[in-house]
Amino acid sequence: MKFEKVKDGIQMKYEVMENHQQLRKTVRKFVQKEIVPNIEEWEKNGFPNEIFRKMGQMGLFGVRYPEEYGGSNMDYFAAMTVTEEIASSGCAGLGMAFNVQALMATNPILKFGTEEQKQNYLAPSIAGEKIAALGITEPSAGSDVAGLRTTATKTDGGWIINGSKVFITNGIRADYQILIAKTGEKNGRPLFSIFLVDSNLEGYTVGRKLEKVGMHASDTAEIFLENVFVPDSALLGKEGEGFKQLMWQLNGERLIQATACVAGAQRCLDLAVQYAKEREQFGRSLSKNQVLRHYLAEMNTEVEAARALLYNTAAHYDKGEVLVKEISMAKLLASKVYYEVADKALQIHGGYGYMNEYPISREWRDARLMRIGGGTDEVQKEIIAKEMDL
Repeated sequence: MKFEKVKDGIQMKYEVMENHQQLRKTVRKFVQKEIVPNIEEWEKNGFPNEIFRKMGQMGLFGVRYPEEYGGSNMDYFAAMTVTEEIASSGCAGLGMAFNVQALMATNPILKFGTEEQKQNYLAPSIAGEKIAALGITEPSAGSDVAGLRTTATKTDGGWIINGSKVFITNGIRADYQILIAKTGEKNGRPLFSIFLVDSNLEGYTVGRKLEKVGMHASDTAEIFLENVFVPDSALLGKEGEGFKQLMWQLNGERLIQATACVAGAQRCLDLAVQYAKEREQFGRSLSKNQVLRHYLAEMNTEVEAARALLYNTAAHYDKGEVLVKEISMAKLLASKVYYEVADKALQIHGGYGYMNEYPISREWRDARLMRIGGGTDEVQKEIIAKEMDL
């Protein structure tokens, strides 16, 4: 890994080998052509499925996956590079949807799936031909996984699933879900299993599209399952191993969320610096005001601290190390920095920052979710404390 100073000293970028630099240039070009011109429209009406197909054709979903399933077989930093560039577009809703497809929902298929499941779900997802969703959170249980009420009951040739899911990213458009359900008990404790559930099955109903504070470009839905039959081949991994599989999946989810947060924070900082240099008050630019200069200095420091922790953690994660505490730390810090930098950047914009026509207002709204999704700040602190033997 090398450290390369860019621009005029405002930020430090961490580049990893020449192929990552070329990948960054390619994705950035794609973002500027296919995403940036459409953001305002997508914020109003949601992004079209066609953008997923274009991302698939570009190979953006598969940079970390094996070539036999349509991937490029690159390292974790390649996946982070793609996430950073999409997050930097200013359309966090699309970025969230992309990450669910690229790493959160499909990664368990690669690790736990059969060859048939990989061919039927992973390969078409990498190609952008199928859209995936994660079916975890329920109306009565989010962070408390043990409280999940959706059940899967064994029957001849398969399972009958009953229950509901909520806050499901890509839920309206998904072709299938990676869904966790209770499948029994052992010693008085619930056992869970994970299933691949197609959205066109009888009894699978997509509820309303949920109205959110931010992330307007993406769809978030509630899902109802009433006597949904799935065959034995829908079971992902081993029966009763769902909780372990979910904890493994959440580690990867939190790390890529931290990546998006750092990229989002950098964008907020860039917007604030640009505005401070261009906006004049009392006969001079805002950047000459000591209070605002110190704001920007603190923001820059916070972003670089979060980036350093993220990249150090990712370097070890890429080697296959188990980093429960460090990933939770990276997610906690990055999501807080993203929101706090967005808030300060909006403050620097003054009244204009509160206007929808200024992109910082969207960043401010979008940033708030990141301290909730993938496990709240409080959940991350509990994980860290537990790993500290507290």
